[in-house]
Amino acid sequence: MCGIAGIHAYLDVAPPVDRGELLHINERMAARGPDGSGLWITDDRRIGFGHRRLAIIDLSEGGAQPMHADNGRLSITFNGEIYNYRELRAELQAKGHVFRSESDTEVLLQLYAEYGTAMVARLRGMFAFGLWDATKRTLVLARDPLGIKPLYWADDGWTVRFASQAKALLAGGAVPRDPDPAGIVGFHLFGSVPEPFTVWRGVHALPAGTTLTVDATGPHEPVRYYDVATALADRAVSGSRNAAGARGQLAAALHDSVRHHLVADVPVAVFLSAGLDSGALLGTMADLGVRNVSAVTLAFAEFKGLPLDEAPLAAEVAARYGARHIVRTVDHAEFEHDLPALLDAMDLPTIDGINTWFVAKAAREAGIKVALSGLGADECFGGYPSFTDVPRSVRWLRPVSWVPGLGALVRRGLSGVIAAGIGLHPKAAGVLQYGGNWAGAYLLRRSVYMPWELDDLLEPAMVDEGLHRLAPLSRIAAALQAGKPLGDFDRVAALETSLYMRNQLLRDADWAGMAHSVEIRVPYVDPFFLAALPPGEVLAAVGAKDAVAEAPSTPLPETIRHRRKTGFSTPVGRWLRETAGEPARDNIDFSAASRTWARRVWRAGWLDPAAA
Repeated sequence: MCGIAGIHAYLDVAPPVDRGELLHINERMAARGPDGSGLWITDDRRIGFGHRRLAIIDLSEGGAQPMHADNGRLSITFNGEIYNYRELRAELQAKGHVFRSESDTEVLLQLYAEYGTAMVARLRGMFAFGLWDATKRTLVLARDPLGIKPLYWADDGWTVRFASQAKALLAGGAVPRDPDPAGIVGFHLFGSVPEPFTVWRGVHALPAGTTLTVDATGPHEPVRYYDVATALADRAVSGSRNAAGARGQLAAALHDSVRHHLVADVPVAVFLSAGLDSGALLGTMADLGVRNVSAVTLAFAEFKGLPLDEAPLAAEVAARYGARHIVRTVDHAEFEHDLPALLDAMDLPTIDGINTWFVAKAAREAGIKVALSGLGADECFGGYPSFTDVPRSVRWLRPVSWVPGLGALVRRGLSGVIAAGIGLHPKAAGVLQYGGNWAGAYLLRRSVYMPWELDDLLEPAMVDEGLHRLAPLSRIAAALQAGKPLGDFDRVAALETSLYMRNQLLRDADWAGMAHSVEIRVPYVDPFFLAALPPGEVLAAVGAKDAVAEAPSTPLPETIRHRRKTGFSTPVGRWLRETAGEPARDNIDFSAASRTWARRVWRAGWLDPAAA
């Protein structure tokens, strides 16, 4: 995993590529690639690439980037890992392609030479890359199907710039910081910025599962090659409905995914909580013959002796599978010490990522460069309350949602009552107005603030423009457009995968892991794995979360399997109150997704660094 950057002056009258700007963009991402750095600019200075290397596959100089094809036609800067690169390499060799390195990067060059942009559908892995085709004079940008690796780009009408981090583009000095109301409103609604927006109008996130081509006329519209809802609908049509074999099918799919995610020339560790998903990864690694695995568990001083303390049960799982267990305890003092660096590394505002920051920090301290994470399992297996709450809300409230104006009237009345202090969450006022359709019910479930609350947080003009351009309900509904029927389980899976996981969990795993030069791999976030699972209705019927505990040949301990799900919590709410001098409460506010934390994150100077 690495950091990539590029500048392409596509108009003949555009200023040539500025080496200093490219260097500044590249160096802003130094933590992403401590093992090497490279710059390349063509003689005519119309295109230039930068790269920061974290060496995982082919540790030799043969894997250094930017990389070029022998004939000089193709050049690439690539971030990520291609887990099936050996199979693809063999396929290309059979067609006459000759390789000079053992890297997956060279496979991408040769694969493009053979298939063009259609190559992306053949890749199993996480990736973002920029590829220059000197013959066609085109730049191709691509991002993996589910959005594990980020890619940001900017176009001023003359020149396209791209990088692994939005803040890196700003560091180059040529991209303005003008605010984007759509992204800003999106953060306050969802707790993360929905792609393709950022909080800066001139910086765009390339959507997951798309390619973007830039030629002499400028950037074209992104072309989508993968869609989550469509993939789930196809699985529902073609997948086996044999419930008796579903658990075995799930276990086989997990073993296959973990096997692919172990492809590396350095040891692969695991982030281990007290939950089912990470424990199943460790058990599956043991099944595949991996020994002496390092398992890293995050603990919090405030949780010691409480059910939320992950360390004791994680230790039981580590011992069961023979792992070397590393427990890292974090307290309030360390949180305050790290907070400036954490906010600086945070590439876009988010209410999450704190846990990943500290577990990745612990991994780096232990000399770990690569770790598997259980991220994405809840989206696959129905592990969130939303899998029950959202369909139930739609069923119960759809009949009354058709009454014109009733929901808005009730919401206005309830808002005043709630503000008077009756103990209800402010979002409760919108249940009738929003809860009767899929998009509205999901917004209620996942939002930090609701649209009617935003005028108290932001300038009304910004709210109006932001809501108009973001169109949150339409954006949520678009995640369900598969062209084929979706069952309730798959509808929620599509929403959680396309929105919450992509815009928050995966993005946070990237910036927080890369801040410590740690590559986080996610075996549950894999289109090949997703396609190999039984249909959603079967997963729901057989209890997929319990089935994953039985996926290893030695199942997870009963103490883990019967533990109440708590999520990966942090005591940020309590820490923030203590910092502000507010009185302590008897109960701990465990949620990092608090409104207090969202406001603190937004005050970190996103639009004006001097105000941070």
